[in-house]
Formats: sequence, C-alpha cells, structure tokens
Amino acid sequence: MRLAPQPSAHPLRLIVLLLVLLAEVFASPVLSTGCPDRCVCDDQLVVQCADQHLTAFPVNLPLATRQLIISNNRIKELPALALNYLSDLVYLDCSNNSLSEISESTFGNLRKLAYLDLSFNTLSSIEDRTFGPLSSLVMLRMTDNPGLSHIHPDAFSENAALQVLDVSRNNLTSLNITSLIALSALRSVGLSGNPWSCDCDNEDLCLWVHLEGFKFQGSVIYRGNISHTTILFL
Repeated sequence: MRLAPQPSAHPLRLIVLLLVLLAEVFASPVLSTGCPDRCVCDDQLVVQCADQHLTAFPVNLPLATRQLIISNNRIKELPALALNYLSDLVYLDCSNNSLSEISESTFGNLRKLAYLDLSFNTLSSIEDRTFGPLSSLVMLRMTDNPGLSHIHPDAFSENAALQVLDVSRNNLTSLNITSLIALSALRSVGLSGNPWSCDCDNEDLCLWVHLEGFKFQGSVIYRGNISHTTILFL
C-alpha cells in the first residue's frame, strides 16, 4: 500500500516564526517606528531629547511614547499632526524652547496627558479652550514667558483634573478666575512675579487668594485698597 506523502514541516515552522517576529515588532513601538535622531528611547517608552540643539519637533517618534522630554532646545512650534499621533502620552516637557504659540488643535488627541511644562518659552497669549482636550491634565507649568500677558477666562474650564497650575513670572496684569474657582481638584496655584494691576479687574482674584491662601505659592503682600483687600503678588 502506498502512503500519501506527508506535508513538510518546514513551511509551517517558517510561518510560525514569522508570526512570532511580527508580534514582537508590533508589541514594541520603539522597534517598529525607530527613534528620532539625537534622542534616546528606552524600553519604558520614555523619549529623551533634551539639550540637543533641536530647532524643530523631533520626527519618527515611537507611537506609544508615554514620556517625551524636549526641554532646553530651540524648537519654535509644536506641530499638531505629529504630536497628536502620540495618544498614549502622559508626560510632556517643552520647557526652555522658543515656542510662541499654542492652540486647542495642538493638544487635540492627548487625552491621557497628565503633566505639561511650557515654562521658559515666548508665549504671549493663551486662548479659549487651548487646554480643553487635556481631560487628564493634573499639573501645568507655564512660568517665565516674559511676553505672556493674556490668559482667556475659559482657558482651563474643561480641565477638571487639574491640581497644580503655575503661571509665575510672566507678564500678567489681571486674571479672570471664573473657571479656576470651579476646578474642585485645584490645590496649588503659582502667581508670583507678575506685574499685577491694583484695580477692580483683580478684585475677585484678590478675594479668592484671601479666602483660600493655602493654595497659593510664593509671597503674598497686602497693599492698597480694593474693597479693603488688595493683594500684590511678588
């Protein structure tokens, strides 16, 4: 009796090996999408690009990056398209760059972002809903922007998770606190080093600081008279 020929096991083994390799590649976004030039990517999905004299936002970032540090460069723009591919991002440090403008579209898909540092840049204005998409934002540092003179009253209105906000050492003369008062999680606010105006535009701000002074960082000195409670932030 003639036996039917048995199929070779070699093609099957090759298919299994190929599937395993593909699974490993897709499970490791650092391997599948590479790492930007002059940056370091580790297996914890942290991309470190600080102090690299970059003039543009790094390209070829791992899609599953969770921490991105681009501080101490000369980056002028955060491109919305590239940044919003990083939907798993939880930590973004953009401090000490040359950023002059951000908008709602900049952070449109970063719903997991918990920490954002925009300090030591050249921002001049924060418009309505700039941080609106950042529903998980816990800490926002936006200090030392010498030209930052305007923050829209609703800039933080949708950041219900926000606990720490620092806008110290900018060029703010007034701040509408309507949306800030509604943030029940907010526990620390930095306001020092701004040229605050001692007029009625800041009456609500002064009263808020007077009633909840434990939230505020830096020295607070009472001076002048706005309904008997004028506050100068140093």
